[in-house]
Order: sequence, then structure tokens, then C-alpha cells
Amino acid sequence: MGIAADIVLILIVALIGGAIAQRLGQPLIIGYISAGVLVGPYTAGPTVSKIHDIELLAEIGVALLLFALGIEFNFKKLAKVKWIAFIGTPIQLGLSILVGWSVASFLGWGNTAALWVGCIVALSSTMVILKTLSAQGELGTLGSRVMISMLIVQDLAVVPMMLILPELNSLDSGVTNLLWAGLRAAIFLGVMILIGTRVMPMLLRTISRLGSRELFLVAITAIGLGIGYATYLVGLSFAFGAFVAGMILSESEYSHQALSDIVPLRDIFSMLFFVSVGMLINPTFVWFNAFVIGVFVLIVMLSKAIIFGVLTHLFKYRGDTPLAVGLGLFQVGEFAFVLARVGLDREMLSLDQYNILLATALVTMILTPSVMRLRPMLYRVQRTWWPAPVTQLSALVEETALQQHAIVIGYGRVGQYTALLMQRLGIPFVIIEADQNRLESLHAQKLPAIYGDGASAEVLHAAHIEHARMVLIAVGSAVDVESIARQARTVAPTVHIVARAAVINQVEVLHALGIHEVVQPEFEAGLEMMRQTLLHFGIPSGTIEQMSDEVRDAAYLPIRAATERVEG
Repeated sequence: MGIAADIVLILIVALIGGAIAQRLGQPLIIGYISAGVLVGPYTAGPTVSKIHDIELLAEIGVALLLFALGIEFNFKKLAKVKWIAFIGTPIQLGLSILVGWSVASFLGWGNTAALWVGCIVALSSTMVILKTLSAQGELGTLGSRVMISMLIVQDLAVVPMMLILPELNSLDSGVTNLLWAGLRAAIFLGVMILIGTRVMPMLLRTISRLGSRELFLVAITAIGLGIGYATYLVGLSFAFGAFVAGMILSESEYSHQALSDIVPLRDIFSMLFFVSVGMLINPTFVWFNAFVIGVFVLIVMLSKAIIFGVLTHLFKYRGDTPLAVGLGLFQVGEFAFVLARVGLDREMLSLDQYNILLATALVTMILTPSVMRLRPMLYRVQRTWWPAPVTQLSALVEETALQQHAIVIGYGRVGQYTALLMQRLGIPFVIIEADQNRLESLHAQKLPAIYGDGASAEVLHAAHIEHARMVLIAVGSAVDVESIARQARTVAPTVHIVARAAVINQVEVLHALGIHEVVQPEFEAGLEMMRQTLLHFGIPSGTIEQMSDEVRDAAYLPIRAATERVEG
């Protein structure tokens, strides 16, 4: 059956590899690349017969990846952390490229290959970080926003890298090739914007009026890949054209539906790409070069962690944010596979260099979740050896007013609602917030606030926790809630604490830390939705309230039982 049999084989092994990776808490691409190794020419067992044909299909996966990236691109996402995103990330890329270039030059790989290596190791993994942050309950924290903003700019940097690097056959002619490639790209971009802003909306409006989701998907795919092919015909990158198409489409009213429809197709073809990446890895070569790969991994991890951490600190992010960013973005990302493949195809990287780079990327990706779990422990060590200076209490509140007050830790959505109500009722309170942007917002609203980490004893003392009536922990991260609760209980053993649980299963853990009341927002929202549903079906309100109380009591049983024992 030729290529059909190869695709069936790839789908089966990718499914198995992806399922195993998911079970082990690893990104799916690790499973896909491992599947590619198994069906590649360097291992025993079933082997893909038409590797070149699969590689050609995989190019569509790269184009669709960048097409979706273009659709998702939005400057608004970067507005709140724009300085570190647009200034810090280019600095990080430059320093990381220099590190990679230095290591490759030391290994005697030549200037051109060394430049490719530098660009490859400078990139971090959006897929791995998003999955890890979600699994560890860290999405929405300041550290996560900084990481995601820097990753977006890194992903955008892939486009000029793919455009420029293949033109640099030698560093001597690099400037001329760079200027010519840039000129072609600028002309093409201008033409595409002119055509895209006028023709594309009209085309999509016509297709959407036909009322067929299938035709809409075909139209979106044709636009992305068609413009990509047009760029290829004028001597530019196929993937670059797809990105331009996505970026133009992002300004359209059809962008959200387009992204929704294209994602499954993107994922299938991306899977083919990552499997094709794995097929070029020679396990025997990796085994015999394990020492070189290990040293490469160690250098990349340490250098990138230090670069990200120091840069985050220099951009005036404090607390554990520099540590979180450094421990999160040290790995080599998925777009490194795209660049490495282009470098191999253009014969600017040898197969041995390609194998070392891919092995380095895989190892750093696999290590990311475990390394990120070290943040709380390393932060405690950091605070022990290098205590952070405590910002003085805001001049908007007098220290003498901090008696029988409430301390609100975290000024996210929950903290905002709580503080607003207390302000209206005239209840004295002070807010502890580690996000500089939120702190400036608090000052603009003339609300009493302290900059700092709620898990710091010094910050809690500055908020006069020993005189506080209660502490409300409103941060979203499960790890941070527990760290703050533990420190608050140590500093003020008798203070009343109310905490937000990240998940309902955290109730028992918080009870063991001496929390008096726990609220789990998603659980409470579910109860309210249940109440509204039952009312709609005519169930008496008294019965509904009784059922809600029974469900709530069962969920919060550890806290309820402890309270009853104290009162008894």
C-alpha cells in the first residue's frame, strides 16, 4: 500500500507513544518523537518505507503550526508584561545564542553550524511550559504570565530565524543574503497585507454565508497553505508565508472560528512532523555520545536558567518570579526541531550534530516538570540566605489603623471582590500583593497595600499580622496557598485564616495546616449551577438548600469536624 501503510503504522505507534507520554505526565511530542525512533531506519521492528514522502507531508505540519501561531498572535496579551517581553526576550535570545555558539565552536563545529546551534538552544518550549503550568496549578500567576509572554516573542523569533539562517551559507556573504531576504520578505508582507485585508474577509464572508463548516475549513486551510506556497515560489520559506496568512487572519472577525477549525488538522500534521523528527534519531549514536550530550544538556540548562532568572530580576520582578522563570524556561523547545530539520536539509548541520541537538532538546523537555517542582524548596533556601528587603507599608494607610484588621493576600479576582466589599463596609484591611502592575493599580485606587510575598515572615509582620483579626488567602496556586498558610500559622498561631483552595481535594491538606475556613470557587459555582437547574425543574427551594448543605458538608468535612470539636 506504500505511503498509506506508512501512515497507518505512524498513527498506531504515535497513539501508543502519546498515551504513554500522557500517562507519565510528559508532553505528547515526547511520545511522538519516541514513536518515530521506533519506526525509523535505525531500530529493529516495523519500519516506515517511504521516509522522504512522510517528510514532505511533515512540512505541512510545520506550516500549520506557524499558521495557527499567526492566528493566535495578539499584542494585547503582551501589554501588561511588554517590557520584559519585547526588550528582555531579545536580550535573552542574544545571550543564549552566544552560549550555544561558544559551546559548538569549542566542539569544532564551524561558525555556520555554531550559529544554527545557538539559535536552536535559545528557544524554549511553549507546549511543555503550558502543560506543566496547568498540571501544577500555576497558570495565572505572575511567573506564568512572564513566561508565556517571553515564549510568545520567542515563537515569533522563529519566523525571521527560518527566513535568515538558510541564507547564511557563509558568514562572509551573510549580510548581503540577509538584506536580500529581508527585502523580499518586506515586499511580500506588504502585498499580502494589501490583498489579505481586502480579499480574505470578502472570501470568508462568502464562504460563511453558504453555512457549511466543511467548506469553511477547506477555505481556511487553502488560505494558510496557499499563501505559504506563494512565499515558496518567490524564494522564501513556506512556513513564513503560512505565519503571515495567520497573522492577517487574526485581525478578522473569523479568526476564532478559524483557529478552532484548524487546530485538529494542525495537530495531526504536527504529529507527522514530530514522528519524522524521531525517525532521524540514531539511538546507537546517542548512546555512544551520551557524555557529550550530557555536558551539552548541563550547560544549556544552567546557562538559560541563569539568563532568564537574572533578566527577570533586572526587570524588577521580585519574590519567587525570577526563580520560577529560570526554572521554567531552561529547556530547548519544539521549534528547535523545526530549525534543526531545516539546517539538516540545507546541509548546514551534519546528521551527528542533528542527533546531539535533538537528544539535548528531548532530555531538557523531560526534566522540565521535575525541575519546576523544586521552586518552593529553592525559594525557601533563597529567602534563608538572601532575605528580600521588605517594602514599607504604603503611605495610604497609617500603621495605627492596623488593629483588628483583615489581611488580604493576593489581589486577583477573588481578592478584588473581597477588598471592594470591605471598603464599602468600612472594615479596615491591608492587601499583600507581589505583582508590581497590580500594586500600581492599588495605589491608583488609594487602597492600602504592601508589596511582597505572603509566604514571607517579614512581609506578614509589616502587615501587622499579630494585631490582625483575620487573614484571607486569595491566591490561585495550590503550592502558594499552602506556603502562605504555613508561614501565617507560624508567625501568628492564633489568627483566624480563611483560604481559597485550588481544588476540592486540598481541603484536608489545608485543615492540617490549621485553616479555619476553606472556599473552593469552582465547587461553589457548581453548587449554584445545580441549584439553578433544580429550580428550573420545579424542585422546592427548601429541598434544594438541604441537598446543597449536605453536599457542601461532605466536601468540607475535615474543616467542619475540627470546628465542632473546638466548640464542643
